[in-house]
Amino acid sequence: MVLLSVNIDHVATIREARGGLSPEPAAAAAIAELAGASGIVCHLREDRRHINERDVRILRDIVKTKLNLEMAATEEIIGIALDILPDMVTIVPEKREELTTEGGLNAAANIHYYKSVVSVMHDADIEVSFFIEPEQKQIDAVSDIGGDIVEFHTGIYANAIQRPEMEKELKRLRDASQSASASGLRVTAGHGLDYANVVAICAIPQIEEISIGHAIISRAIFSGLDDAVRDMLAAMNVQRR
Repeated sequence: MVLLSVNIDHVATIREARGGLSPEPAAAAAIAELAGASGIVCHLREDRRHINERDVRILRDIVKTKLNLEMAATEEIIGIALDILPDMVTIVPEKREELTTEGGLNAAANIHYYKSVVSVMHDADIEVSFFIEPEQKQIDAVSDIGGDIVEFHTGIYANAIQRPEMEKELKRLRDASQSASASGLRVTAGHGLDYANVVAICAIPQIEEISIGHAIISRAIFSGLDDAVRDMLAAMNVQRR
């Protein structure tokens, strides 16, 4: 069975559109967990465009499954993570001008620094995932760094229009998942996945968990969040029954 972590950033995005207190991301997290989600994901960005520190602290108090804090490995956010103590952190690249995370982290570019980040997180009993492209160079870097998990960026696959392009990217994801697992890393995936394209990703044997936000929150507008999460779980696991 493939597990589902639900990213609730877009609930906070709707809230911030009016600058008020509603909708409450913590309420969304509770509904998602009751519907079967195995984890809650939120991204505390430098510019606080959606999730803020208050949200993360409340989530830490109420999440019963697993709280995954996506974060850039900056001094400020590292300090917040060590104070709040999520169950895990996912190190992601971050640019102010992007609408959402545009691609995987270049972990290979600064192995020494990321080793120090992993060390302090492990000292606090926080697991560390790296959001990377499905490339051998990046897999090797995360293994060298001492990370626990790789989350493969699925955006290129999700945005593919032509079947050959999609199949090419699926093969890249399959090969990378096999290599990462053989290196002792746990394998997850996410970005741009929806109720249709998630099926092929979940058929990759090494992938144990998927992180999805936008597609679920989009469907929830029409069907409600509980049904949106349950529908995604059904779509994800059709290949593994």
